[in-house]
Amino acid sequence: MSKRRVAVPKMLPSSALRRVAAAASRKYSAGPSTTTKVRPRGPLTCRRAEFGRRWYSEEKEKAKEPVREPEPEVEYIDAVQQSASGARDRAAVGVFTPTAAAIFVATGIGLFWYFKSEKEKLQKKKQEELEQRSYGRAKVGGPFSLTTHTGQPFTEKDLLGKWTLLYFGFTNCPDICPAEMDKMGDVVERIDKQHGGEPLLHPVFISVDPARDTSGQIARYLADFHPRFTGLSGDYAATKATCKSYRVYFSTPKDAKPTDDYLVDHSIFIYLMDPDGQFVEAFGQSTTVDDIVKKFEKEFDAWNKARAAQA
Repeated sequence: MSKRRVAVPKMLPSSALRRVAAAASRKYSAGPSTTTKVRPRGPLTCRRAEFGRRWYSEEKEKAKEPVREPEPEVEYIDAVQQSASGARDRAAVGVFTPTAAAIFVATGIGLFWYFKSEKEKLQKKKQEELEQRSYGRAKVGGPFSLTTHTGQPFTEKDLLGKWTLLYFGFTNCPDICPAEMDKMGDVVERIDKQHGGEPLLHPVFISVDPARDTSGQIARYLADFHPRFTGLSGDYAATKATCKSYRVYFSTPKDAKPTDDYLVDHSIFIYLMDPDGQFVEAFGQSTTVDDIVKKFEKEFDAWNKARAAQA
């Protein structure tokens, strides 16, 4: 078995060792070279160390403190809920402040008076149009020949020169005719009084019952009403012709006898005729004395102005 040889490094001579040691000594004594940057251990390193110690100390103190549970946000939730509830209430009810209420009331009052005024204007306009249509347009009246309650002949010409109220009825009428005759008498008295007693209106009663209403019967009947009344009657043909001219309906039997007991159905109107014998207005049963007087005064003034303009 052969033995293996191990190479042993040779020791440097002492002179070489001294040279190496001297070079190393010069290197460290001369300081760092200009090419090598050495980071100084100055204040920055100290501050970092101090910060580390302080951070460690604070973390250690925090670790000793007990862990706190988060407080419930009850108050915040209640406030949010109240705000949402108020918003819903405002959305449902709307903003109705005192100012809004005042504006609402003022607007309502303004609209009320506006529509009321417009309604009155419209009614007045319609009334004026109706009066214009009725004045001088309706073909009412015409020639007739009858006899007065005193036995004198009477025609349409006897109506000229005076304002006339005409009523068609019969002496055996139980209630309607007497009421209308009284109304005519009241109108005549009112007009006389307003014009200083001057007899401006001439009330006339025309019978639609020729079989029973003789001149004597009508005279007795008129004794209960205004003394200026004139009663007119005629035979069936004359009565029918007169009623047709004034557009009056009546249902007296043609062959009725004076002894027969019956009622006469007829139109219930009071006719106003001007001094020219022209129809002015027809007043129904529901028309009051005041209504007729007002209408007469208006037509009386208009007629006088028209005559004055023509003169």
